Amino acid sequence: MDTCDVLIVGGGPAGSSCAWGLRASKLDVAILDRQTFPRDKVCGGWITPQVLSELGIDPAEYQRDRLLQPITGFRTGYIGGPALDTDYHATVSYGIRRREFDEYLLRRSSARLFEGISLASLQRQNDGWWVNGNIRARLLVGAGGHFCPVAKLTGAKPARENAVVAQEAEFEMDERQQTGCRVRAETPELYFCADIKGYGWCFRKGNFLNIGLGRMDQHRLSEHVAAFVRFLKASGRISFEVPAALLGHAYLLYGVSERRVVEDGVLLIGDAAGLAYQQSGEGIRPAIESGLLAAKTIAAADGNYSRDALTGYSALLAGRFGSGGQDWASKAGQRLPSAWIGALGRALLRRRWFVRDVVIERWFLHANEPAL
Repeated sequence: MDTCDVLIVGGGPAGSSCAWGLRASKLDVAILDRQTFPRDKVCGGWITPQVLSELGIDPAEYQRDRLLQPITGFRTGYIGGPALDTDYHATVSYGIRRREFDEYLLRRSSARLFEGISLASLQRQNDGWWVNGNIRARLLVGAGGHFCPVAKLTGAKPARENAVVAQEAEFEMDERQQTGCRVRAETPELYFCADIKGYGWCFRKGNFLNIGLGRMDQHRLSEHVAAFVRFLKASGRISFEVPAALLGHAYLLYGVSERRVVEDGVLLIGDAAGLAYQQSGEGIRPAIESGLLAAKTIAAADGNYSRDALTGYSALLAGRFGSGGQDWASKAGQRLPSAWIGALGRALLRRRWFVRDVVIERWFLHANEPAL
């Protein structure tokens, strides 16, 4: 039998950040993950400088043995239409490989690790939890993504939720493919669907290429992805077939998700809590920030892990991400005919000011939000 004060279920950025945030506490913190790291993770894979600041990561130190692709601009448009280039002439974000980034965060988290172990059973007992019949923990932190088993303890029903769905592939290009790829490593490319219900991306990180598409509408996703790949080829961005299988994943947007993030002896963080940004769908920064805010809540609880003692975490999330509810763009999408929304969106994507000030800086970079 093993015991710990805090068991974090999920070793991704949310779980690792929570453990790292508790490193100065006297709590015994452990992380359980069904996979052994390093492992591949479906994700576009970019982070802002604020993420590095929040986690105390020195870019020069990190990139000695890992990929850290500076991003100095974006190419944006809509599928089948024209595109605009926005160049900042300075690094505004970074590309990462999740295989490297997640392992780096996990290894430096200071937590004890249970790798390659699935969560098979949970049983509430007195003031703690029995996990798999052989690990006893006083507090569970759900950090296992959209389908996190801990989230089910707070009533989450993933099959019934209105999740964003995506498919993507990341692969290392050979010399022929590198020659046939016009996507510049420092300039990720973003192309919205014609109905503005999702977008595709093509992101080069060194010799690696990540191609994917996500939509709020879950119907016919594979058809939209195939059409996007055809567009990339027809527009000359790539001249080859995507050689890797496109893998799927799902996540909930903050303000749309109705998940309860706090229960007796339970906290949810990251995608398990449904915290992805509404307009971009980015989940890494919200995951990291929620992990740090959860760590602050846990440390302040001083061993009292009742729901009442942990409710401050919900307030911290609201203070950081807003009080919930849909943003103006989502509300407009519900009030106006879809054809109007598509036409308006495509028209705005031709306006350089809108692309720079709204799409890139507000939706994707969250440039106006300082690091925690």
